[in-house]
Parts: sequence; structure tokens; C-alpha cells
Amino acid sequence: MISKHSIETLKQNLDIVEIIGASIDLKKVGSNYVACCPFHNEKTPSFVVSPVKGFYHCYGCGEGGDAIKFVQKYDQLDFVESIEKIASMIGFTLEYEQSYTKKEDSIVLDELTRFYQKQLLSHKPSLDYLASRHISNASIEKFAVGYCGASFETLNFINASHLNKQEALDFGAIGKDGNREYARFSDRIIFPIYAANGKVVGFGGRTMKESSAKYINSPQSKIFNKSKLLYGYYHAKERIYKQKKIIVCEGYIDVIMLHQAGFDYAVATLGTALTKEHLPLLRKGEPEVILSYDGDNAGINAAFKASKILSENRIEGGVVIFENGADPADMVAQKKITELETLFSRPIPFIEFIFLHIARQFDLKNPLQKEKALIESTQFLNSLSPILQEEYKPFLARLLMLPVNLIGTKHNSTPTPQELFNQHTQDVSEAILIKTLFERHDMIDFVVEYIDSSLFIHYKNEFEILLAQQYESPELLALALNTNIKTLSDLPSLKEHLRLLIMHTYSHLLTQIPYINNIDIQRKGYIINQIKTRIVKLKKGELLPYVSISAF
Repeated sequence: MISKHSIETLKQNLDIVEIIGASIDLKKVGSNYVACCPFHNEKTPSFVVSPVKGFYHCYGCGEGGDAIKFVQKYDQLDFVESIEKIASMIGFTLEYEQSYTKKEDSIVLDELTRFYQKQLLSHKPSLDYLASRHISNASIEKFAVGYCGASFETLNFINASHLNKQEALDFGAIGKDGNREYARFSDRIIFPIYAANGKVVGFGGRTMKESSAKYINSPQSKIFNKSKLLYGYYHAKERIYKQKKIIVCEGYIDVIMLHQAGFDYAVATLGTALTKEHLPLLRKGEPEVILSYDGDNAGINAAFKASKILSENRIEGGVVIFENGADPADMVAQKKITELETLFSRPIPFIEFIFLHIARQFDLKNPLQKEKALIESTQFLNSLSPILQEEYKPFLARLLMLPVNLIGTKHNSTPTPQELFNQHTQDVSEAILIKTLFERHDMIDFVVEYIDSSLFIHYKNEFEILLAQQYESPELLALALNTNIKTLSDLPSLKEHLRLLIMHTYSHLLTQIPYINNIDIQRKGYIINQIKTRIVKLKKGELLPYVSISAF
């Protein structure tokens, strides 16, 4: 549908850092960019983007590819949709085959937003409610608050405006029960929900009837995922970047009132708890995250769960809990702005809040209860880095009224894969060779005159993949994007590296031959002598082709 030439031209013009950086927060490290992987949970960054090679790779889960593959996986789009999204992001005009017509972006939710805004102006009960919550007209306009009346009004507007009814159904603005169509948000105050780019992707609706669910959101659709969206983010993002802070609330009105009071870096989750899928938005600009939840049990429990997610992902910030059942909107309405400023400037750090919450679940005067509190607290403590474990031991000891020596820490003494990699010369030598050949295909023919895959102890599979020219395989990308692996600059250095690699491999073989069961002693002696002879020549600087044991 999209011409191949157009796709190739797009690939040549796109910047992978720009494309991926629009979805996750990238940090520059050397010539590459790193981040915590968006495709699996991790505490330290293992997701690497190479602007030079145009690839990304995660060392933790193995995901890798180019910018198009990233958009496909991250946004759950097919290949054509991913191409079109990237083209839109960079202002590139695609060329289509004559038989294909590009589908225009939907306008149905934007048009309904404007329609509901007009309806609000003539609906006194909704206006009275918003006034009772001290929401100003300027805030109503800023957040495009509206009102959805009877079902037939929405349906008539869709028909009269010649809007796409199927899209209205797909995006959850209207529903269908058998042959009956209805407005999903009828008789509700409407809070449009925007994506980060300013496009309306769904609605939140608030009823004033006692018999109905107070709030409902648009159902899940291809443009609406409440676990990835934050209400108010589009209006707050510029201030978030400047203030380096983001306040996360529980509701629409909390956000509107905080913006009205000058805290215009506030957002809210959409009727659901904060999840790991929210992290890419929360990381953008590296703000301090302040959880601003109600002081009831539900709010405290939600803050506890969110704090664990945020602390596990090394996000800085803390928790503000409002006492006596108050919420941010109430405090703004009561003009307690100075108190809010004080609270937001001194949040309880996430880790401290977690320990405090655990301690409150137990009667610390009861020795058995205190022991249970210690066990649960220690489990969380041991999930932290060694430095944080040591820093928080005294805090936990004071909280539980115990000697510090009873607070057990558990440091991970197992070397990381990277540490293991750096400890073994053979590993490094093989990796350097493969990465060099990945970047210099013209050297492959020379190398295969001297070695084959039997030489490799650690990277045999990667070498075979390289020879098969499968250059986009995750295994090769993992090596290619590893900044700790250097490459050889020219043929002389390649020859020297080959000589040393062959020599080291032979030295390793000498230690293994005595333990080979299917070779008799006489033949083992012959092979050992042959290998030692070759090692002597290699040490003198001669480059010899590698010969495996089976060839002697």
C-alpha cells in the first residue's frame, strides 16, 4: 500500500532517538542513549538506542529492532500504521500505491467534545454543580468540560454532522444494545481525555444521580488505554518539564482545581490505580513525582501500591496524604493554598511511606506482631539496592524500635552478566571480533580463511548468525549496541586480534583434552604436541588457521 521507495526514504530521514524518545525517557550515555525497558520490568536501564546504527536493543528481555519495530510493539500498531505514525511525527509525506487511499484521522471525538461544551452552557444543574465545586469558567474552558444530554441528542448530532458512527461506536462514545443505539455518557458532565499530543481519545463522565456509578470512562479501544493515560497531562506537560515536578491525583476535579490554584503540573489516573504502564509518561523530563491522594483507607492503600512501583523503578518523589477525608479540590475551594504549598514541598519519601504503612498494619507492642512487621519490612528492604538498604536500616530500626543489628540486609553478590563478561578474556575477544565483523562486512571473507564456528566457546551461535547475514537478529544487535565492546579499526589490528584469539583458544583446549573420554591416551598426547607447536608459532607472531581437535 505504501511504496517501497517511500518506506526506504522514510527510514533514511527518521531519527530513532526522536521517535523512541517521544514514548520513553532516554538518557545520553556516550554515543548511545539508555532507558529502563518499556517492555519488561527492571530497576536499572538495560534498553540501549544507537543513533548511529539506527537500532535499539534491551539486554534484559532481548527486544530489539529499528524505529518502526519499536512503534509497532510499543503502540500495538501494524506495520502500515507504524509507518504512517512515524511519517506524521517527522512531517514526512508518504507515497501510496494507486490502489490505496490513506485513511483520514478521526474527528468524531473532537466534534463531540465541542458539541458537549455547547450543551453545558444551557444545562443549569451541571453548571450549578461545577459552581458548587468552585470550578471557574476559565477552568471549564481550559479543560473543555461539557455535558452530554439525552441519548437522542448525541445520535442526532452525529447524523446531522455526517460523523462516522462506526468510529463513535469503536471509540465508546456511543454503545449498542441489539438494534438500539445510545449515548454512553448520557446525562453526565463530560471531561474530555487528551493524549499527550492534544488529541481527544476518550471521555470521563460524572453523574449527579445517586443510583448510577458516579464516574465512568470510555471503554478500552485502539486509541484509549486508561492504564497508559493521565488526565490533564496534555495541559500540564510544559509546566512539568519546567518545574521538574508532577502531582498525581485521584480525580478530574482535583486536577482542575489544582491547576486553578497555580499547581498546573497536576494530573490524575483514570479511575484506576497507578500502573507500570504509566511510567513512560511519568519519566518524561525526569520530574519529582508527588502522589496526592485522599486520606481514606482507599487513598492510603492506593498510595502504598503506587509507592512500591515508583520506588522499585528509582523514581524520586513522595506521598502527600490529606487528613480528615479532605482532598486537593477541597483545600483549594477552602483557599488553603499555603498549606498545599507546604505539603507539596515536603512529601514523605516513597520508601519511608512504605515502611510507615507496613508498620501501621501491626501492633508493635506485641512481640509476635512486631516480628511479622519486621519480616514484611525486611522483604521490601531487600528488594532495594545495597546502598539504599544500608541507608534505610537505621530508619527501619527506629520505626520498629529494634536494634540496628536485627535489621538484616541481603546484598546481591552474584555478578551481573556485564560483570561476568568483563571478567573473561575469551568472552571479550570473541565479542570484539563479532562486533567488528558486524560493522565491517568486508572483513568477513578474510576472517573465515582462518577460523570457523568451532573456535568459539561463548559466541558460536552469534558467529553463525553473522555468517548467515541475519544482521537484525537480537543476538547480534545485543553485541553491536554494547558500548563496552570495542571494535578493531583496520586489517592489521584484526590480524593481531585473530592471532591472540586463536592462541587463547588453543590454551583453553589444552586444559580440556585430558577430560575427553572418547580419545585414547596416545592420541591425546599427539594432539597436545600439535597444539603446543602451533601455540609456539602463534606466540612468535605467525597467524595460523585454527584447526579443531577433530581435524588433528
